[in-house]
Amino acid sequence: MTKTPEILPTRPAKVPPIRPLKKAARPRPKRVLFVAFPQVGLLDLTGPQTVFWAATKAMAARGLPGYERINASVEGGLVTSAEGLVLQSEPLASIRPASVDTIVVPGSPHIAEVLDHADLLVAWLRKGARVARRTTSVCSGAFLLAAAGLLNHKRAATHWAMCDMLSQRFPAVTVDRDAIFVQQGAVWTSAGVTAGIDLALALVEADCGHAVAMEVARELVVFLKRPGGQSQFSALLQAQAKDAPAFETLNLWITHNLQRADLTVEFLAERASMSPRNFARVYKQQTGRTPAKAVEVFRLEAARRLLEDSTRNVNQIARQCGFGDEERMRVTFQRHLGVAPRDYRRRFQS
Repeated sequence: MTKTPEILPTRPAKVPPIRPLKKAARPRPKRVLFVAFPQVGLLDLTGPQTVFWAATKAMAARGLPGYERINASVEGGLVTSAEGLVLQSEPLASIRPASVDTIVVPGSPHIAEVLDHADLLVAWLRKGARVARRTTSVCSGAFLLAAAGLLNHKRAATHWAMCDMLSQRFPAVTVDRDAIFVQQGAVWTSAGVTAGIDLALALVEADCGHAVAMEVARELVVFLKRPGGQSQFSALLQAQAKDAPAFETLNLWITHNLQRADLTVEFLAERASMSPRNFARVYKQQTGRTPAKAVEVFRLEAARRLLEDSTRNVNQIARQCGFGDEERMRVTFQRHLGVAPRDYRRRFQS
């Protein structure tokens, strides 16, 4: 008779205690530090601030964090802008640079005087830029970044009227005289005053996406200019600003006759009732450009306007503006703007 094996009682397996799941950390708003100082340009500061404020509203509607905005100055307290409005600010010493996502440095119409008393501010910027995710300037705020060594061997934008001063004072900086804003790694610079709004919109688009940036642009009733390739001002206006009344009529005639293939120095000299040699010398002396370069820039500007606002194809625009063919226009666009005409149209077409 087979013996039934004895079944021993088994101990229940040890069940590890159930640990509560850790809650995912809630995303925090990005901290944007606006640097204030006596004689700061008001719109340089408040324009980007308004963009980040509107972006925060748009992000909140999506259940997402936006931006924490802080004004800070060397000593803290009240700061008087160049326009006379008084702003409240926190002391920079109370701000931990590692807690800052973006530093925004506005400019001033009195930037030369500001630089004379900016040692402590420049030292803080030099330190803060090492740990903040990005550092930006508006208008002549580029001078403060340059003083901190942040623009050495980089391209930078500033107000068109201050380009020469920036080049002379900081020769290690490559001044882009035409750009609305420039990005060089973690450092962004923008042209004058309202260009700070374009810069801030680009920063918002990089952080929050195109839809949020478009929503902000619509709320503020401004255009969303994504890259910084658009010019600060027209070439014709620039030529007029060079105090060259002798050539105003000629320049205006050129802009209405760009399709002509005979806009040579000899032809233009004849229209100006001058010898070709004297015309070329005096024209460059008074306008800052050779006649050939002026014609090229006028053609470039006209082509850009047509690419932005018309439905003509690229070949038609090239012929209408006097380039002859698309390839010559492409070479000119690449040389001046670093972008092909078709790519320019995709970016900027209305």
